[in-house]
Amino acid sequence: MPYTYKYPRPAITVDTVVFKNSGNEPSVLLIERKNPPYQGKWALPGGFVDMDETLEEAVSRELLEETGITGVDLKQMHAFSTVERDPRGRTISVVFWGVVSDNETARAGDDAADARWFSINNLPDLAFDHKEIVAMALEKL
Repeated sequence: MPYTYKYPRPAITVDTVVFKNSGNEPSVLLIERKNPPYQGKWALPGGFVDMDETLEEAVSRELLEETGITGVDLKQMHAFSTVERDPRGRTISVVFWGVVSDNETARAGDDAADARWFSINNLPDLAFDHKEIVAMALEKL
């Protein structure tokens, strides 16, 4: 079905904050971006919502494509809408969060160069506004 609109509109993305308990402190799952923008930087797994899928379908698909992880009970956390949060254009991200077992492993796929667990006390420099997103998710944890 073709869509035409008189007015510009934002793109919708989903991001996923997945925690696991690693010893005495939680870890968060990050992917290394394979493509611009922020190529080579670490980010939360996520991406654009397709026209024929729900937010829940999109977040599960992106998590699977980028990390190989499935079956996580993801809960919607917050929508991030700062006007210039994405250099590609006006983008609103709906963020989901969840917790997995200690033995969950991740493998990079799709547009991720790498996928790793990072201690919340030793995070790398994050792309976009993902530092703010992780901080909010930690409050939920």
